[in-house]
Amino acid sequence: MKILVDENMPYVDELFGELGQVVKVSGRTLDAATVADADVLLVRSVTKVNEALLQANQQLRFVGSATIGMDHVDRDYLARRNIPFANAPGCNAIAVGEFAFIAMLELAQRYGGRLQDKRIAIVGAGNTGTALANCLAAYGVDYRLCDPLLAQSGDKRAFYSLDELLGWADVISLHVPLTREGAHPTWYLFDEQRLDKLPPNAWLLNCCRGEVIDNRALIRVKSRRADLRLVLDVWEGEPNPMAELVPLVDLATPHIAGYSLEGKARGTYMLYQALCRELGITPSADLNSLLPPFHLAGVTLSQNIDERQLLGLCRSVYDVRDDDWVFRREGLDGRGFDNMRKNHRHRREFSALALAHTGASEVDWLSQLGFTGIGS
Repeated sequence: MKILVDENMPYVDELFGELGQVVKVSGRTLDAATVADADVLLVRSVTKVNEALLQANQQLRFVGSATIGMDHVDRDYLARRNIPFANAPGCNAIAVGEFAFIAMLELAQRYGGRLQDKRIAIVGAGNTGTALANCLAAYGVDYRLCDPLLAQSGDKRAFYSLDELLGWADVISLHVPLTREGAHPTWYLFDEQRLDKLPPNAWLLNCCRGEVIDNRALIRVKSRRADLRLVLDVWEGEPNPMAELVPLVDLATPHIAGYSLEGKARGTYMLYQALCRELGITPSADLNSLLPPFHLAGVTLSQNIDERQLLGLCRSVYDVRDDDWVFRREGLDGRGFDNMRKNHRHRREFSALALAHTGASEVDWLSQLGFTGIGS
C-alpha cells in the first residue's frame, strides 16, 4: 500500500510505516501525476484536494487532512467516489488558544496595562476559540463569544452579535472557518467598513484564515489608525503575504499558531487512528511515546507570580518573538514562508512544562491554564 504524505507532517514513519510504503511529497506542489498510484493520501491545508488532483487515480482508499479546517478539500467529490475522508478536529486547538493568549500577554507588556483588565471578544467558539476561552478563564480575563451558528445549534453558552461585541471589546480574536456562502459567510468578515468600527486602541488577532480579513482594507485602515494593534498569523494570498502589511503588524508569523509538537503529533495520530478503522485493524502505536522530553525538567515557583512573570513563564515554553523576528527577515516570500513552516520544530504547549510550588499559594489557575505537575 502506497501512502502519500505531506513532507511537513511529523511522525508519519513511526505511525504509518507498518501499514505500507510511506512516500513524502511537497504538499504545496502536489500534482495529479504524483497522486496517480497512491492508495492513501495525507495532506495539510496547503493542498487542494479536488477532482483535478485525483482524476488520474482510480485506486485511492483513504484521504486524510491533519487539520481542523476542511475548505481545501472537495468532500462532495470524495463522497461521489466513495473515498473515505477524515480530518483532525481539535488537534491543534490548544496550540492556537495558547498562541493567542501568549500574543495578548506580549501586547500588554509592550504597550502597558494588564491583560486581566482587557475585555476580549472571541469570534468563533469552536475548538480553537474555546481553547482561548479556557486560557482567559483560567487567568480571570473577561471574555465574550460570537458564533451565530453555534448559537443556533443549541449551544448553551452565552453568545453575542459581532457588532455588539465591537462596541464592548478591547481585543478581538478571530477563530472562524473560511466560508463564502450561507447565512454567515466569513470571507472578508472584517472588511473596511467593519475595520473602521474597531474601538480606539483595539487589538485585532487573526489565527484562523487570512481572508477572514480584507488585507488591503487593513492596510488602508491601519495607515490612518496608528492606535490599532495587530497580531496576524494568517495572511491573504499565502504563502506570499502583502509585503506592505507586515511592517504594520505588531506580531507577524507564518501560519504556525497551531504548530506545537503536541498539536502536530495529535493531527497525525488522529489520521492514523482513522486509517486503522478503515482497514479494520487495531492501532499499535501510542501518541505519548512520540513526543521528545522538554528541555526544562521543571520549574519551581517560590511565590505568587504577576503578569510580567507569567509572560516569562510562557516564553520559556514558546517565545513568539523569535518567530516574528525570523518571519520579517526570511518569510516574506513563498519559499521563506513555507521553509519556516516546514522547519518549525521548537514550539511546545504549556503541558510540556512541569511546575512545583514551595510556598502556601493558590496556583490552581496555572493548572487550569495547562501547566502540569503543580503541587506543594
